[in-house]
Parts: sequence; C-alpha cells; structure tokens
Amino acid sequence: MKNEKVTKITFSDFQQSLDCFYRYLQQEKGLSLHTQKNYKHQLKIVTSHLIQMGVKKWKQVDSRKVRQLVSKGMRQGMKASCLATRLSSLRSFLDFLILRGELSINPAKEVSAPRRERPLPKNLDINEIFQLLEINDNNPLSIRDRAMMELMYGSGLRLAEMVNINTHDISACMGEIRVLGKGNKERKVPFTGLAKTWVKKWIKVRVQFAKHNENALFTSKLGVRISHRNVQKRLTEWGKKQSVPSRISPHKLRHSFATHMLESSSNLRAVQELLGHENISTTQIYTHLDFQHLSKVYDQAHPRAKKRKE
Repeated sequence: MKNEKVTKITFSDFQQSLDCFYRYLQQEKGLSLHTQKNYKHQLKIVTSHLIQMGVKKWKQVDSRKVRQLVSKGMRQGMKASCLATRLSSLRSFLDFLILRGELSINPAKEVSAPRRERPLPKNLDINEIFQLLEINDNNPLSIRDRAMMELMYGSGLRLAEMVNINTHDISACMGEIRVLGKGNKERKVPFTGLAKTWVKKWIKVRVQFAKHNENALFTSKLGVRISHRNVQKRLTEWGKKQSVPSRISPHKLRHSFATHMLESSSNLRAVQELLGHENISTTQIYTHLDFQHLSKVYDQAHPRAKKRKE
C-alpha cells in the first residue's frame, strides 16, 4: 500500500507540470488540437516510463534516463520516426520547464533520435524510359519538352540545374554542358547522343518563344525562363500521354540515370562525379538499387534459385 501511495503522489507531481505545459501550448503557442493531442499522448507514455525507472521529480531526469527511454522504444520495435516524435515532445516540455525556472538544462537535447531509414529513390526501368521519350511531335513545345527530358535523363541533372542552364553554357563541339549545382558548385556534364540531338532541335525553334536578351536555354510560352513548377507539370502530362505506368518527375529521371549508369558500369566514383555529389555516401544509396537488380537477375538465372521458386 505504501508503494502505491508513493506512485500516486509522484505521478500527481508530474501531472501538475504537464497540465501547465498543455495550457501553455493551447493559450500561448496556439497549437492545433491534433498537435496538442500528440504531445499529451507522447508525454503520458514518457511519464509512465520515468516512474518505472524510479524518477520522482523532473529535476532527476538526466541524459542517461532519456537514453534509456529511447532504448526502450527501440526494444519495443518503435519506428525511428515515432521515437523522434517522442523525443521532440520531451525536449519541448523540458524547454518549457527551463522557461519557468524549474530546470537549468535540457538533458533531452544531448540525446539524438535514431537515424531514420533513408527511402530508396524510385526509378524508371529502361522500357519505361523508351516509352516516355518516344515523342516525335513537331510542335515546338513538344520538342522543348523532349529536349528537357532527354537532357535530364542523359546527363542526370537536377531540376534546378536544368532550369538554370543558359545558352552560353552549352558547348556542342566539346560535347559538354556547364551546370551550377548545389552550393553554387560548377561542374561539366557530358552532352551527347539523343540529348544533344534534341537540344539542337529545340535551339532552332527556341527563337519563336524566347524574348530578346533572354539567356535561358529553356523558356516558357511567355518567352522567359521556364519555372520549376511548369517543368514538373509538363513531365507529369507526358507520362500520362505516353501511358507510362509510373508517375514521371524530374527526380525520377535523375535517379533512373544514376541507377542505369551504375548497373552498366559499376563505377561508383564516376557516377558520383556525374551527379555532382559532394560525398560518395550520398551516391552509395544507388548501390542498394543495383543490388536489387542483381538479386532479381540471380533469382531468374541461377538454377538453384529457379528451383527454389518452383
């Protein structure tokens, strides 16, 4: 009975500070009811765990206790995103206690949430790429759109890099294009094959749209540099027109370029340079896709794998 009484008193002491925090969220922060409900749910669980650890006051919560909370969640199979939400709720509450003068430091800020699994980028297979790019319409805007898609897939460009290309950035004789990547870092990418063919076709009809002194390679019907949103919209429309099963986006064309290059060459460093990745760890995500490809080939070709499937 004595233990039960201590637990009740301890929980009541925790609840008093929590209620003040909830009023603060509602009255001063003006958070939505949904967000407030999430805070209450997460902090209720945290409080229960702390009581089980023998914590009686918020001042007794240190970084070791917070790590124990995270470890317990991981043992219970919580997703990294859910643990991050729980830890964020605790950080906000402890910041509130600092604001009230009840704490001097926030121990939850010393603890990092588990790293979330990075989703594998989605790419188009070769057949889908050919189906998408089989556009032989002589309409100038169709020529422009195919040139953009051929260039993004042919050179692995980011959307912003492609949109920002100026006419003087192209060196047809050298077979390269100068692009400005993330962090204003300049690099040169190959400019050959069908990408080169269709960009040249677009340049011939570009004069029908581009305003005087407009330097942008790709322009809209208004004669100015085409917008990111316009490119995304046009690619989505072409995906539907060409009856491609997958949804088309600039990112997918870039990811498809990287995946297909890696499958063909297995040269991670070269793909890193072509994509303009500062760290090779960013490019390594495509090795997972390459492994998926190899696994599929293995399952289809290896005698023992085929027998197992049968």
